Amino acid sequence: MFRVITMVYAAILIIRDHDQYAHPAAGLAGLAVIVGWTAVTVPAYARPGGRRRWLIVADVAVAAALVLSTRWVDSPERIVAGMPTLPAFWAASPVLACAVAGGPWAGIAGALAISAADLGERPQLSPQNPFSNIVLLLIAGGIGGYVVRLGVQAEEAVGRVARAEAAIAERERIARGIHDSVLQVLTLVSSRGRALGGEAADLGALAAEQESALRRLVTSNFPGPSASLTGTTGTTGTAGTARTAGTAGAGAAGDGAGAPGGSTDLRELIEQFSDPQVTVSCPASAVLLPGPAAGALSAATAAALDNVRRHAGPQARAWVLVEDLGVVVRVSVRDDGSGFGSGRLAQATAAGRLGVSHSIVGRIRDAGGTACVTSAPGQGTEVELAIPRA
Repeated sequence: MFRVITMVYAAILIIRDHDQYAHPAAGLAGLAVIVGWTAVTVPAYARPGGRRRWLIVADVAVAAALVLSTRWVDSPERIVAGMPTLPAFWAASPVLACAVAGGPWAGIAGALAISAADLGERPQLSPQNPFSNIVLLLIAGGIGGYVVRLGVQAEEAVGRVARAEAAIAERERIARGIHDSVLQVLTLVSSRGRALGGEAADLGALAAEQESALRRLVTSNFPGPSASLTGTTGTTGTAGTARTAGTAGAGAAGDGAGAPGGSTDLRELIEQFSDPQVTVSCPASAVLLPGPAAGALSAATAAALDNVRRHAGPQARAWVLVEDLGVVVRVSVRDDGSGFGSGRLAQATAAGRLGVSHSIVGRIRDAGGTACVTSAPGQGTEVELAIPRA
């Protein structure tokens, strides 16, 4: 962009002043060289493969030659008066090319080459020209190269962070699937095996060992508990019945439900959780959300109800409320169970129990929403899930 703009400026000066040149035709020929070389370098530099060292060196040589040619094109009187060189500011283009390609030292080297040509064209230094030109060229080459290097380093850092975040998000997605399916089945086999005794107890013990090993493996892929549960309190646990494992598995599959750009009625997903111990209340009209958002709310609700069945007590009841607030859709899961004290979530996550940290909080966070879990001993637990419609 700089090269094209300064080419236009140089063309205006040459066309305006060519009648005052000692050799007007040579001035127009110099303009043709500027235009032609710009047509060569702009598309070449636009591609990484075109930024060859020999081309950058040639770029500096062409600009320096055009600066020196001013001695034979312009009149001596105009040169002494400090009139611009034939390429004018266009001569700084290869300096910036050096700075971009090789950093500050390459930019300074290019600036020194063009400055030498300035001195050759007008040997006597004056406060205006070419001394000021030399200073500006050195500043452009040095600072330009430094800024480019900072930009490249920042871009690389952003790329590394983005790749790390993508890897963490993928591991969390896999961990949710493992928690909602494999871990719950292993827990079920372990508990049923111990209850049946005999060979089934041995099978249950093996399942418990595998469950513990898998939890350690999943937990070792993530940062500490506070990273997933900052500002939340709640219950955690895994399902212990066949019905619970099936429900969570369906919810996990719902994470990606719905075609891109399609809508899903959240009521249809939430109303399936109604049973004698769970009361579901939904709006009379459809609650339409993008498929992935509706699937995330449904799966997180299933995980919250699993925790109620496992930890709130055998007589505990639960109430699920769906609210369509326009810009936000909210689902609340409340129970009248035993509740729990602060710090329980951090302990559960450290032990590899990811029911809240990943299946609820992490799932809603990844869908662009928020999840808040509050509880107190003897006062039940409430889980609030919210996802913006946008």
